[in-house]
Amino acid sequence: MAALMLWLLGVGVLFLGSDAQEAYDDLPEILRIGVDLALTNVNNHSSIQQHFLFFNSVSQMKEELGFNLRYISHHFNLKATDCQRGVNDTSECQFRNDRPLIDCLVCYKTFEGEIENPPTPYLHCIHKPKLTEEMRRIRAEQCSRMEYRRGSATLLGVVDPQKRN
Repeated sequence: MAALMLWLLGVGVLFLGSDAQEAYDDLPEILRIGVDLALTNVNNHSSIQQHFLFFNSVSQMKEELGFNLRYISHHFNLKATDCQRGVNDTSECQFRNDRPLIDCLVCYKTFEGEIENPPTPYLHCIHKPKLTEEMRRIRAEQCSRMEYRRGSATLLGVVDPQKRN
């Protein structure tokens, strides 16, 4: 009986370990680009001790602008794991429940699946309890500066003043 319980516990741990990466694996590739940007930024921060992984999406907006150009806005959470910062193999990392989530918002444009630069992608991550309404407002303003506006100038709409004659 004890062996059966130990075996069930071992199987449960295997499933828990895969849950930490499962949410990330379910993301479309176009959203993983922004999550990877945030994970690199957070996990390389000097004050972070634990390794963070993608936890869940709060909201997302993908706008197709045409000509393989897309505008992406992705609001998501990162969660601390029991692995130390800088770990290479995260397959054994388990989420910790004793640390606050990190709330992230990333906005960027992509061309053919790669981040377009300029504009520089906007990334803001902060521990969730410290996120204020003012920060939310600033985030929205920063992301709206990158959005496509219908009726704005386009490459096809530009006329060379010297060729008007």
